[in-house]
Amino acid sequence: MRLKLKVFLLAVIPLLASAALIAWAVGQQEKSLSQRERALVESAYMANKEAELRHYVDLAQSVIAPLYQSGRDDEATKAEAMRLLAALDYGADGYFFLYDMSGRNLMHPRQPELMGRNLWEMRDAQGQPIIQQLIGKAREGGGYVQYVWQKPSTQQITPKLGYVVSLPRWNWMLGTGLYLDDIHATLAELDQQVSDNVRTTMWWIAGIALAGIAVLGACGLAFNLSESREADHKLRLLARQVVKSQEDERAHLSRELHDGTSQTLVSIKLLLESAQAQLDRDGSAPLAKALARLNDALHEVRNISHRLRPAELDVLGLPAALEQMGREFSEHSEMAFDMRVGGAASPLPDAVSTVLFRVTQEALTNIEKHAEAGEVQVRLVFGVTGVRLRITDDGVGFDAQAVALDPRRGIGLRNMRERVESIGGRFQMRSRPGRTEVVVDVPAASLRRLSPSERLAA
Repeated sequence: MRLKLKVFLLAVIPLLASAALIAWAVGQQEKSLSQRERALVESAYMANKEAELRHYVDLAQSVIAPLYQSGRDDEATKAEAMRLLAALDYGADGYFFLYDMSGRNLMHPRQPELMGRNLWEMRDAQGQPIIQQLIGKAREGGGYVQYVWQKPSTQQITPKLGYVVSLPRWNWMLGTGLYLDDIHATLAELDQQVSDNVRTTMWWIAGIALAGIAVLGACGLAFNLSESREADHKLRLLARQVVKSQEDERAHLSRELHDGTSQTLVSIKLLLESAQAQLDRDGSAPLAKALARLNDALHEVRNISHRLRPAELDVLGLPAALEQMGREFSEHSEMAFDMRVGGAASPLPDAVSTVLFRVTQEALTNIEKHAEAGEVQVRLVFGVTGVRLRITDDGVGFDAQAVALDPRRGIGLRNMRERVESIGGRFQMRSRPGRTEVVVDVPAASLRRLSPSERLAA
């Protein structure tokens, strides 16, 4: 996963998590508030209906009070009381009913078919004994009972709140009730409003989260474009530096061959021509000089070849090549050099040996040019987890981060890093006054991964 995508996800994931937590908290608060509001509304409605029912029953008792308090218990008196109660209705669904204490219906203005029937065993859909509960509450001195009953205006079974009292001398239970479907409709509407509010709030939170993601995406895109332009600039500059380095190296090699080897060979040619002319007169002195010059030329050619790629690297391996390079470095730089090998040295793939050699070569070149050091140490450690190369010096140091960010500097460091990463290794650079350290780690997995063909290609 690319670094920029990781950074983007690190910004987006906490934003989404925060939005989700906020949405959850808002949902919980809305739910809690709706429950409290629902309970308050229901309590207020029920209190109002209870007061209304008590008022109705008190009114009914006052209507039949003259008959009940007359002391007469004959059937005619009771029939007159029933007539008066039957005439007391309030609206399409408001009426009074009478039962005796054994559960027999005495009067029901809206359902006359129930008159005379004993409904003691009647139960609702939940198995609750309706009449038994009403009579029980009446015997306790009166009270409220919630049950379900058929609503006259709709013929539907509807929740109902009843209030009953007893007329003990006549062995009657007098009661009335109010249907609760209007309360349920009001509460359902309230629940729907709360649900709509929660849904609207969630949409707002989602919209804000999406807007935040869009802003992050736009900022990331702008940053990415800026980074891409800078990267393109660095790549172009690097390409120019690479071409320039190649041309400089070719020019250097051309000068070396022209000014050194070519001149020596020309001198040998002239000496040999002179020797041919003077062989009979002066002996073989010119030929001896020609042989010396020829040896010098061969030595110089070997030096050039050695600088391009030392034979020790291919014949004796990396440790010997580094040791030889260190001795040569110490001779012409006048710096102390210490080379040590740790662990059991084992043959390395050609690609790995070449990269480690070139990294050391580049590091020594940088030390000689910039470090002003007195001592250089090279450590090559072989282990079961891989191979490590560490190059340290006691020079003045430099700001590694600033060099890495400056496209005009640090070409050598970037080349070293790219070489190491090309073989699956890890490159580290740490620098401070008095100690600069280059560390290269090549894991065992990368050593095993390089097949012979890959080594040759590298």
